[in-house]
Amino acid sequence: MFNTMTANTIKPFFLWKHLNKLRWISLTIVFAMLVFLPYAHVYQTFEAAHAYDLLADSEKQLYDTMEAITSPFINDIEDDLDAIKGNTWSGTFFSFQMSDPLAAVGQVFAGKSVYWPFLLTALLPVIFTMVFGRFFCGWICPATFIYELNTNVAAGLRRIGLKTGNRRFDYRIKYLVLTIGLILSAIAGSVLVAGIYPPAIVGREIYYAIALGGFGAGSIFFVGTLLFDLLVARRGFCRYLCPGGALYSLLGHFRIFRIQRIVENCNDCAKCNAICEFGLDPLRDGFGQECNNCTACIAICPTDALTFKVQIHDAANKGPGHLGKQYFKDNNGNLKGKGAN
Repeated sequence: MFNTMTANTIKPFFLWKHLNKLRWISLTIVFAMLVFLPYAHVYQTFEAAHAYDLLADSEKQLYDTMEAITSPFINDIEDDLDAIKGNTWSGTFFSFQMSDPLAAVGQVFAGKSVYWPFLLTALLPVIFTMVFGRFFCGWICPATFIYELNTNVAAGLRRIGLKTGNRRFDYRIKYLVLTIGLILSAIAGSVLVAGIYPPAIVGREIYYAIALGGFGAGSIFFVGTLLFDLLVARRGFCRYLCPGGALYSLLGHFRIFRIQRIVENCNDCAKCNAICEFGLDPLRDGFGQECNNCTACIAICPTDALTFKVQIHDAANKGPGHLGKQYFKDNNGNLKGKGAN
């Protein structure tokens, strides 16, 4: 009878299982672009100066490398390389300007006025967040690329017997950080919240290192967030302190594209809970607005018990998975009774 139950499983769309690989490709491309753009800027500067013969050997090497990379795709160095400028805080993509919603909100508070042209540059990310939730955190944020590598470092430390941080705090702390950051921005007349926002910091520090030959103070703060994640709380800064994460969570509260559990397929192995870096509870249908749809839980599930569904609320706890021992134990008496009939 139990074998009959296991046969009645539901097969989710096959692509969902591979989305985590696509996510890593997305994160890698974004990070690579943040590295490429400062080099492109330096290359443009050399070209505009018409001073190749005066360049140092290392600068000539940079020029020649960039020329080899870009020449098959562009005709005019000064104009064509301007098609993509900026970073994940605010940038231009083939004449289309787009900004992080935190950049737009921060500017409103700092300027104590609404500059609609700039505010509208955040419209597309806001729409995507209201559809897909905290997707920026999982799919685009360059800090996530580093934080998840940092998680692998933590796993390596645990394997050799060193203890890493796993404390839990109230996730609502980040909303307080966001509120204080915006109030201070209004008082100072400057977008101070950008100083503690990891994706903005990563973009700036990469630019400083490549284009200006050194790091800024933001690099020290960012290293501090990595140590916080290692020694205090797993993905602690994103979960408890990030002002951008707070804003994206608020915007994505009523997202319509959500990961949901297929209770008929679930065997209660809890691998989904173990892999979730945000400490959520997929095993008991506990996703909430903190979920960034990273799909790591979908990728690791051995019984294809997680899928995407279009709805504006998470499902209530459906109880033990139908392929698990607890469900079989709870229903064993009923099954025997039915068998006797």
